[in-house]
Amino acid sequence: MRITAKIDYAVRLCVELAARFDDERYSKSDELAAAQQVPANYVLVILNTLKQAGIVETRRGADGGARLSAPPDQIVVADVIRAIDGPLASVGGRFVEDVTFPGASAPLRDVWVALRCAMRSVLDVVTLADVVAGQIPAPVAQLLASDDAWRTRPHLREMARDAQRDPA
Repeated sequence: MRITAKIDYAVRLCVELAARFDDERYSKSDELAAAQQVPANYVLVILNTLKQAGIVETRRGADGGARLSAPPDQIVVADVIRAIDGPLASVGGRFVEDVTFPGASAPLRDVWVALRCAMRSVLDVVTLADVVAGQIPAPVAQLLASDDAWRTRPHLREMARDAQRDPA
């Protein structure tokens, strides 16, 4: 899964709103931008998208701004990602269970469905409240316990270095 800047910014903004949830006040976009070091021009666009998805609510005026529309323990990271980018896994804009492939690649659909399940096992479990509290649920924490979880494959690091040296 490629985590785009927009997804990263949206999740961080929601975590910031989650940290402020008990204040019961609306947060200004410039405050959120500064707190999470997100470019200000992205914040309003992201908040509008999150509002359309029902994750945040906004209010105009001197006391206006944005806040989560539900308690942080009721919003999972996957909700934010889906609001910004659609389904967790899709192939050419189609749901993974709806794709078919010819010949030898026919079983590939099962790989994509399994990938979606793996992403759900993390992203549909971790709530914004979990992130704010720094308490990752046990099944997710177990994934982090493996040394392999913290290592990028060596050949990928080499490819990234090569791309930086020769951007053409």
